[in-house]
Amino acid sequence: MNYSLVDAGVNLSNHQFDDIHQAVLQRAAEANVTQMLLIGCDLQSSQASLKLAKQFKQFCTAGVHPHDAKTADDQLEAHLTTLSQHPEVVAIGECGLDYNRDFSPRDVQRSVFRRQLQLAEQLNMPVYLHERDASEDMLAILSDYKVRGVLHCFTGDENALQSYLAMGLYIGVTGWVCDERRGEQLQALVPTIPLNRLLIETDAPFLMPRNIRPRPKTRRNEPQNLPYVCQQIADLKGSEFTEVAKQTTLNFQQLFSIKG
Repeated sequence: MNYSLVDAGVNLSNHQFDDIHQAVLQRAAEANVTQMLLIGCDLQSSQASLKLAKQFKQFCTAGVHPHDAKTADDQLEAHLTTLSQHPEVVAIGECGLDYNRDFSPRDVQRSVFRRQLQLAEQLNMPVYLHERDASEDMLAILSDYKVRGVLHCFTGDENALQSYLAMGLYIGVTGWVCDERRGEQLQALVPTIPLNRLLIETDAPFLMPRNIRPRPKTRRNEPQNLPYVCQQIADLKGSEFTEVAKQTTLNFQQLFSIKG
């Protein structure tokens, strides 16, 4: 194989991976998934992701997900700044807005999101963004800051997509694009995403690609399944698998200032 893949979104600190990290990474390597970005969703998972990134020579983010915005205290910036000093930490996030679940009050989500954008601006770091059913507020807030980053697990409409691209953001696509039921809108939009602005991710252990045959017996998604996302994107774009693999790897390295 003359390619390697980067999984730009893995929740490796999730309890579903407890005690099997080594095996998960081994299976990923056998599928040519050689680099991955481990996601922090609150301070605890950010610290856990950093520990795993150090152990397995990977990269990670540090931040507070909108679901967990209600847990953020006055020390948030100090804690994230400390975490960001480690070379494995390459982005602030997962941060953003989620009006689909509303696990944190919307005003709290917006406030905590702004605090993390401001910090990313001060630290000159990319942001790892989450948005569901909140593109209008998300775009309004983003327009107040000068940040670069990726809109992770994009599931929005054409308006949102074009607006995020116009802001210079990268677009992260997960196994959602392999779902013949709820992924139709995303499948229609993928051909309009420039290949040089695309990242591919599993969001493991979530969002198992539905194009895996035979169907897995487990519902736990793993980085080893990233090739199914890559193939689906290649098919939708009329591109070669290796072209998508190479360009998304290059995009990852450029966005997060990682040497190839």
